Amino acid sequence: MRLSPKKAQIIAKTVIWAVAVVIILLLIFIMAYILAKGLPTLSWQFLSEVPRDMGRSGGILSTIVSTLLVTAVAVVVATPFGVGTAFFLTEYTREGRVTRIIRFCAGALAAIPSIVYGLFGFIFFVVYLKLGWSVISGGLTLAVMILPTIIRTSEDAIRAVHPMYRDVSYSLGGTKWQTIVGAVAPSALPGIITGVILGIGRCVAETAAVILTAGSALRMPTSLFSPARTMAVHFYILAREGISMERAYGTAALLIIVILIINVAANILLEKFVAKSR
Repeated sequence: MRLSPKKAQIIAKTVIWAVAVVIILLLIFIMAYILAKGLPTLSWQFLSEVPRDMGRSGGILSTIVSTLLVTAVAVVVATPFGVGTAFFLTEYTREGRVTRIIRFCAGALAAIPSIVYGLFGFIFFVVYLKLGWSVISGGLTLAVMILPTIIRTSEDAIRAVHPMYRDVSYSLGGTKWQTIVGAVAPSALPGIITGVILGIGRCVAETAAVILTAGSALRMPTSLFSPARTMAVHFYILAREGISMERAYGTAALLIIVILIINVAANILLEKFVAKSR
């Protein structure tokens, strides 16, 4: 029996909406469950004290600082390389073998499991470069990991800029660099920021690559060469070892809250930027 186009459209729309509703409900359930378990643990003492007794007591201040440091190193290193590569692929080269090779390499990097990144970071940064288990080793490993995300999103954002912006700049005597800085980059900035934010979210939530490169020390990091334990690693160790599920849920709840705040704030800033640009 052959369905009419109208019935086929109704069925397809129903299936798509059903899948979307299931995904949303699943997300809400996971977040509600973790927040219900973890929010009672959150307190000023929990957030302002260093973990003690392997995490059974004290707070998670050192893990918060470690997460911020590792993420900052990764973003500061990856953003210039990722955005620069995107501009090179879109503005300075034509479609050819070089661009295909670069895109293939970026896609291959995006498909590598995080544990492989951790092994690479351990061998190269920790052992070969003798940086040891440290914030800098973890941050550099995460920088390599988020590089494909920043490249792909930035490239899409730059390609989405209307050619008219470039034509107007060139007609006024602007150089390639002046056109990029004055016309293309401001229009593509929302998409570029989105890619950086996605990279930040992956850095904050990463466990396998960090535990092999930054270590799992509970003490407060004093420099970029100090070993560190991020919140995601802290949650993983607490839950895996059965040290304190209560504090594990508290750490997970804080991770969810931080990621939500980052995404909401980013969306608000992007909307204001887009409105101002228009």
